[in-house]
Formats: sequence, C-alpha cells, structure tokens
Amino acid sequence: MSGEPLIVINPNSSQQVTDGIDAAIAPLRQLGRPIRCLTLAEGPPGIESQKQADLTIAPMLRLAAAQKDAAGYVIACFGDPGLHALRDQTPLPVLGIQEAAVLTALTLGQRFGVIAILPGSIPRHLRSFGAMGVLDRLAGDRALGLTVADLADPAKSLAAMVATGKRLRDDDGAHVLIMGCAGMAHYRDTLEAETGLPVVEPCQAAAAMALCQITLRLSHKGTTHA
Repeated sequence: MSGEPLIVINPNSSQQVTDGIDAAIAPLRQLGRPIRCLTLAEGPPGIESQKQADLTIAPMLRLAAAQKDAAGYVIACFGDPGLHALRDQTPLPVLGIQEAAVLTALTLGQRFGVIAILPGSIPRHLRSFGAMGVLDRLAGDRALGLTVADLADPAKSLAAMVATGKRLRDDDGAHVLIMGCAGMAHYRDTLEAETGLPVVEPCQAAAAMALCQITLRLSHKGTTHA
C-alpha cells in the first residue's frame, strides 16, 4: 500500500472499540490506500449522551490536525460529533459514520431501521435524520438498552440485537438495518443471517465513501486538495 492514509478517529477512549473498527474496515485495505485508526485518549469510555459527544469535539479536532499526512478523515461515532467543525478545519474529505450509514442504507432499501444502544441515543439520531431530510424513509429506531461496553459481550448483546432487528423488520417494516454504534461491527454477519436483511455497518460505509472521495478528489470545499 502507498499514499497518504485515511484517518479514522474513534472519539471514545476504548481501544477495544478502535480494534473492532479496525477489523471491520480491514477488507477496504485491499483497495490500496493505507487506513490508520486512532483512539481519542481524552474521550469517555463510551459516548452515550449529547454532552459526552460534544465534549469530544475540541480534542478530536486537535488530534485530526496533528495527522500531517492525512488524505481524509472518518469520525467513527454514531452521532457524528464534530463533523461540520472538522469540515471547517480541513478541505480534505471528512465523513461521519452516521451520515454515511444512512446514505448507504437508502441505496439498499426503501425504509431503514436503526439499532440504537440506549433510549437516550434516539433523540440525537432523530435530530440528525431530520436535518438530513430522511425521516420519511425511517422505519424505526429501537434501543437495545445496553452500554457501549456491553456490546463487547456477545452473551449480553447478540440475542438483543437479533431480536431488535426482527422487530424493526416485522413491526416497523424496515427493509435495511443500520447498526447504530461503532462497537457493533463484529455482529454484522450474524444479524444479516438471522434477519435476512441487508445490514449497514457504519464504519465500513463511511470508510468506503471516504476512499472514493479521496480517489476522485472530491471534497466539501471542492477539489482543493492534492
């Protein structure tokens, strides 16, 4: 692999979550662009509220600015904290995993369902979906009632994820599912098999979009980067 790397920033301080993100996007490395996954040491162990998300923005911007060789960035938290601030800071491609996941889901089915971690996450999601103008394509947003840390334990989370996915499919009419947290990546294959629906893992969706934008020299500020 050669060239400047895509920088993927996990805004929480969990290295385990970062390792899961790195594993999820590993297949995209075969496209030839280096991908570097970073953990924000100043972040909380898991981002579970708007306050926690907002407090990560300033240190995340500093971490991004320190990556002098970056070709582009992915903010790997479902909620996209600091997305527009980082776009203000750099002309390079900047993707948020929530926005990218929704845009990807819209190409895979008419109505998308979201598997959230906690009930308090849902209002944040709805604000974002409203700003994107996609609420009429949202089938439902259902919470597992689990923390980010709980997601690492299959005994606690896998059955709940499958059950929630089936409710989104059967009760809400979802045609495609979105995993509403970066810590869910390792359950994607099982969730697809159990529900029979396409499942969008948001870090994969965002990294794929970022790599395309880098290759095509696309940016929110025009083709101003090398």
